[in-house]
Amino acid sequence: MLTYTLKRLFVALLILIVVSALTFSMSHLASDPAMAIAGETASAEDIQEIRRIYGFDQPIWYQYMAWAGKALTGDFGTSYHYREQVSVMLAQRFPTTLTLGICALAFALLLSIPMGVLAAIRPNSLIDRTALFIAVLGQALPTFWFALMLMILFGVQLRWLPISGNATWAHFVMPAIALGYYSTPALMRLTRAGMIEVLNSDYIRTARAKGLRPPTVMFKHALRNAILPVVSLTAVQFGFALGGSIVIETIFNLKGVGWLSYDAILRADLPVVQAIVLVIACFYVVLTLAADLLNAALDPRIRVR
Repeated sequence: MLTYTLKRLFVALLILIVVSALTFSMSHLASDPAMAIAGETASAEDIQEIRRIYGFDQPIWYQYMAWAGKALTGDFGTSYHYREQVSVMLAQRFPTTLTLGICALAFALLLSIPMGVLAAIRPNSLIDRTALFIAVLGQALPTFWFALMLMILFGVQLRWLPISGNATWAHFVMPAIALGYYSTPALMRLTRAGMIEVLNSDYIRTARAKGLRPPTVMFKHALRNAILPVVSLTAVQFGFALGGSIVIETIFNLKGVGWLSYDAILRADLPVVQAIVLVIACFYVVLTLAADLLNAALDPRIRVR
């Protein structure tokens, strides 16, 4: 297990280095940071002076090494537009995005796993067709349109839930449903497929022949093995919920990291964009690593790969 963990840590570190280098270089190639700081009305002399002050006249590799060294200490620089420390801005807004991601993932898991298990137990039944309908509908509906429909129905007409802000838990209900429903189809289909494959295995037939209780066969033997790919997909979907919440946060005015990234892109605020991409990439890598280690703990055969 230790060897497997060290290998996964080494791969995760390489991924983070590559992602940080690509993020830094592409953001600098996409726009001129000196012009973003100086503004459209600045003269050529002013822009050149800003390049000198901020070190933009240095080679790109030197700028990356300086930025990466500071990023390791949590210093992502200062926002060009807000004139605040980027790390402080992220610390203020990340709890909102993290809360939204956790709630969205919880909604997706609570809906997809039970429906996937029930659909696998009774294939081609009404439950199976209902699960298929939910999965197809979740893939077909655009996230922004579904969010707007929830807002109109529960926020405007019925007035059960607030439509904007993040002051109370009720403000996260509709955003979590809109964001979590997008992850439901993949999790449900994978749970169903895994359960059908496992339930047709020889060891499940042996467990039933030994007279084990159906709940023991279903949850202790079948679901434990069928859930392995779902764990990996859950980590990916949680990373997507954190990084892909920009539309939902903008619609519901949650003012989290997603909304901040949208605002930073519009304003060409490179330090903020770079920091957000790097932090989200770190979450992706950490979540994937945690999923791999959890799968290795559940299935010892993975450790010898």
